[in-house]
Amino acid sequence: MDDEKRKGFASFLKEVPPVDFCCVYGSTLHPNNQDEGSMVDYILGVSDPLKWHSENFKLNGDHYSMWIRYLGGAKMLTEIADEIGVGVHFNPFVSWNGKMIKYGVIRMNDLINDVLNWERLYLSGRLQKPVNVLLDNLDIENVNSANLRAAVSAALLLLPDCFSEEELYGKICQLSYTGDIRMLFAEDVNKVKKIVQGQFSLFRSMYMPFLEEYETKNILRCSSCGGHQGHLSQDLDLSKTGVLVSSLPPGVRDQLGLKFGAKKRTVKIGQSFPNHTVGSREAVAKCMQSVLRRKVMVSSTRQAVSGFLVTGGLNAARYVATKMSKAWISRT
Repeated sequence: MDDEKRKGFASFLKEVPPVDFCCVYGSTLHPNNQDEGSMVDYILGVSDPLKWHSENFKLNGDHYSMWIRYLGGAKMLTEIADEIGVGVHFNPFVSWNGKMIKYGVIRMNDLINDVLNWERLYLSGRLQKPVNVLLDNLDIENVNSANLRAAVSAALLLLPDCFSEEELYGKICQLSYTGDIRMLFAEDVNKVKKIVQGQFSLFRSMYMPFLEEYETKNILRCSSCGGHQGHLSQDLDLSKTGVLVSSLPPGVRDQLGLKFGAKKRTVKIGQSFPNHTVGSREAVAKCMQSVLRRKVMVSSTRQAVSGFLVTGGLNAARYVATKMSKAWISRT
């Protein structure tokens, strides 16, 4: 993203209360995107959502649904986001500076916890895909490196011995979509393919350091990665499987350990699981996929219910209708 466009997106931060983290994502980042009318998506990280929304209600009350403004206010909004949703509240269809934007607000502690532990695999899944960070007071980009390494490890566990660079990024994308209820009826069936192909160079810049790291550790072999498309291969033996499992978030490792009868103990990132704990690679991959699918299904369902309650039926219906229209086109 060029400096002028970046400054343009960052100027939105002058319209809302101070935040600690901000990034934009979605089709806005596609290098070949020429649709000036496409919605711009923001994630805003704040220390105290209740205080932030209370201030934003005064500054930008029209960003919120009418019923929440008059009946619940910031307190009800944050309670619904925390207790029913996954801690994030989105204001969609906000008109600003000639653009249509959507912004989600999340507590910084919740964002960091999801990034490191895949507690919800919601915004951590978003940060596994290209984003453009506009503000980062707490160095979330550095913290997110653990999330990206874990995403590579999880994807490798699900891939065969030989695959393309594009297939790797596609598998990483799928981690946070498998189990998402929106994928059943309200998302483009070609969504993952379009994301990867439209932002291939961005994926490469994000993940190449980890591919090189894994190549140095003899976990991965890369060829022709300097060209448009790299070809990769990996060993599927249990020792390499154990190393990959050890790079997954703690909660996921614990669930895998319980499944395979491991004694409860701490395994640090980079420290291999014992081979007798891992079991077969196929069994590990299947179990991990089941764990992640359940996380995504629960999170996407909770967030959908929370969004419907807070944004009101009209905005929720409008948002779903937009998604379903794209889904319908992709299926015809």
